[in-house]
Amino acid sequence: MDRHTGHGRPTRSTRRTFLTASAAATAATVAATVAAGPAAAEEAVVPPGPGHPAKPQQPGRELTALLREVDRARIEATVRRLAAFGTRHTLSSQDDPVRGIGAARDWIYEQLSGYAAASGGRMTVELQSYVQQPATRIPTPTRITNVVATLRGDSSPNRVYVITGHYDSRATDVMDAVSDAPGADDDASGVAVVLELARVLATRRTEATIVLAAVAGEEQNLYGSTYLAKQLKAAGADVQGMFSNDIIGSSTADDGTRDPRSVRLFAEGVPTAETSSEASTRQSVGGENDSPSRQLARFVTDVADNGATGMRVRVIYRRDRYLRGSDHISFLREGWPAGRFTEPAEDFAHQHQDVRVVDGVQYGDLPEFCDFDYITRVARVNGATLWSLAQAPGTPKRVTVVTTNLTNDTTLRWQRGDEPDLAGYEVVWRETTAADWQKVLAVGDVTEVTIALSKDNVFFGVRAVDRDGQRSPVAFPKPGS
Repeated sequence: MDRHTGHGRPTRSTRRTFLTASAAATAATVAATVAAGPAAAEEAVVPPGPGHPAKPQQPGRELTALLREVDRARIEATVRRLAAFGTRHTLSSQDDPVRGIGAARDWIYEQLSGYAAASGGRMTVELQSYVQQPATRIPTPTRITNVVATLRGDSSPNRVYVITGHYDSRATDVMDAVSDAPGADDDASGVAVVLELARVLATRRTEATIVLAAVAGEEQNLYGSTYLAKQLKAAGADVQGMFSNDIIGSSTADDGTRDPRSVRLFAEGVPTAETSSEASTRQSVGGENDSPSRQLARFVTDVADNGATGMRVRVIYRRDRYLRGSDHISFLREGWPAGRFTEPAEDFAHQHQDVRVVDGVQYGDLPEFCDFDYITRVARVNGATLWSLAQAPGTPKRVTVVTTNLTNDTTLRWQRGDEPDLAGYEVVWRETTAADWQKVLAVGDVTEVTIALSKDNVFFGVRAVDRDGQRSPVAFPKPGS
């Protein structure tokens, strides 16, 4: 183990640490305050060797208080107000003060600005606009405007986490900018989560930066989120996680069945942006189920699938649903980990339907078909995730597993993070057939470790831990020397 300075801060050593089963207990004492990791998978035998069974991270006092502040009444009021603009179609009026996307834009900006006023200058709000030239579903030059609230982190401001909801809506005909399109479920529900979390987070300090955005142009071709992602890329932001909240308003399927305690989280596997050779290399050493987005999804289940949120997070191993795509795809295209929250089963009879009454039955994406208790619980899932990400260290970088020698040991290396409260690192592993991390071993504040366990038989990962025991998402190692 590394020695510590007289001031109590660990030295930045790259000295190798050798761990065997008998040394596991000694290593664990370096991080005695660190809680265990994600829930162990039931479908596979827990691998042998050093370490302890992985367990979920329990919410602390600050997070518990934050989740209690999420207000169902405010969420319902937001959904109903957005639906009352009649239509929020991207091609609808931008200067009518009562109806259309411009009126909705201005109202969202006013709400976020009011929340930012209580932040002591830490939260800023902007109208992020550009003119989209004629393109798919955009017949004439059209101004696309995102409403973006940024809560700047105190110690790692360049590390960024993003959530979005899209405030544009549509009727059955995606080019119909005139008919009523209330868009309560799709996607006033997602915008309501963004606004409510902006309210509860504005008065709190975070280590990393959180971006809460209501984006436009989603129904036309993800235009707003594409622009937001490119602006963040141009600014050099280190986006380590993004979530789209899209269609999170109802727990009832079109056959009437209900699942009020589950939310789906779509997370892609091997990124489609990888070249064929990169994908082949990843799959040849394993890890096709270990993309950054999948690690982010595992983190969500670790911190938000619990009694504090009242929800079960059902991770879906896909980029998105068939024939559909949401704003997280814009961030995946930039190479960042991202996922999409959406309700457990959709009622297609009320999505993208013109408002009408047939045989006494009203159709359309109206607030009456939303479950506001459900949206509130999804907001808590987002809140638990954002808070836990922004208060923990960043995901370890440049993590490699040494593959130059034939050995039954495993050597891992990584780059040390620069967080001021960084305490050290944990190595996690699981059977190759298991979905979640099963064992965890605290290894201290080092950048290299050798473990008496074969890399041929299990999958390894590395995560950072701070002095309060808060953990980062896991980084999956690439083969190296």
